[in-house]
Amino acid sequence: MTTTQSKGSTIKGILGVKLGMTQVFDKNNKVIPVTVVEAGPCVVTQVRTLEKDGYEAVQLAFGAIDPKKVTKPLSGQFAKAGVTPRRYIGEIRTASAANYTVGQEVKADTFAAGEVVDAQGVSLGKGTAGVMKRHNFRGFGDGHGVERKHRTSGSIGNRTTPGRVFRGKRMSGRMGLDTVTLQNLTIHSVDAEKNLILVKGSIPGRNGSKVVIRTASKSVASEVMKKAGA
Repeated sequence: MTTTQSKGSTIKGILGVKLGMTQVFDKNNKVIPVTVVEAGPCVVTQVRTLEKDGYEAVQLAFGAIDPKKVTKPLSGQFAKAGVTPRRYIGEIRTASAANYTVGQEVKADTFAAGEVVDAQGVSLGKGTAGVMKRHNFRGFGDGHGVERKHRTSGSIGNRTTPGRVFRGKRMSGRMGLDTVTLQNLTIHSVDAEKNLILVKGSIPGRNGSKVVIRTASKSVASEVMKKAGA
């Protein structure tokens, strides 16, 4: 379960699946790369309140799944909400959680063309990678005298002082499969009938992976600052 933490009364969000990328033309016949997201219909399975849970949020569920593949705790939660089991669950923190009710459907038309959003997904897995690919290390030179270690990391610590490798040292290892959020993306268009949202640019994740689209946190923060200044 992914919990996206955002504050503000204007925050709204939806869960979806990344279908892939394509290109469309705008009114000036300019090619625009877009990511196609099948967003919703989602169902509200729980509403978090400040009195009971200590924070305000709305929990959404999306995607069909075989009930046999759902754990008993989640099955009980879905049964309590009166909805069929879903594949993905996520929370959207919002001060307007009281406007939602359990069992309510959230569809793609929650957003409109031109809105600025944040998109969250899990990045592609690259497997084990070296320091040049993983951390953009320059590597060793190609001049005479350099042994066959052009792509190695070099020294990672002295022998006596400190006598160990510091935690967080940039070294080779697993790359990718990280939760990544791209901010301030613009929605190109929304197809409410097909539950499709076209977002300008790319979104993290492979095709078929879960995506969370929510109101851009920076735009909400700027609105709060303006209201505070007024």
